[in-house]
Amino acid sequence: MAAAGGGLGALGAGEAMAAAHALSLPVEAYGNDPNIEMIWAMKAYQHAEVYFNLISSVDPKFLKLTKVDDQIYAEFRKSFGDLRIDVLDPEKLKSEPAKAKWRPFCMQFDGVVEDFNYGTLLRLDCTKDYTEENTIFVTRIQFFAIETARNREGYNNAVYSHAMETKSVAAERGISA
Repeated sequence: MAAAGGGLGALGAGEAMAAAHALSLPVEAYGNDPNIEMIWAMKAYQHAEVYFNLISSVDPKFLKLTKVDDQIYAEFRKSFGDLRIDVLDPEKLKSEPAKAKWRPFCMQFDGVVEDFNYGTLLRLDCTKDYTEENTIFVTRIQFFAIETARNREGYNNAVYSHAMETKSVAAERGISA
């Protein structure tokens, strides 16, 4: 995934400092400022890009996303044992009944996981990359819960295996992947 328009990397030092300051202020300070929304979107996109590159380069079963992955995974599977995570149904994340079930799960990580309620992009189908059709906006703790489960349960192996096959074919042809 290449950042469109340069993304955060295109910001100068002064602009980056201003963006960092803006993101540290309480949400009430903004209303619906489109510039702040764009900064948040770029930050979420950058996080998604880094994560996808990570699961493409490192066997996902060895990844540790937080210091409390074991706790997140245990609580997630206790609360959402029947949730299908390979291909997510957005209704299971965003409908009013789903929100009522997710809210207590998420709130138990307030003070445990830094920025637990920040917006983050999540792939709906874990075998595919981040695209407009395959992406949903969730809280960071939902991302950690679902991606930790996908890693532990082997669902993200498809991304890693595909990346390794691509590198292997490229190496055989003398092309850098």
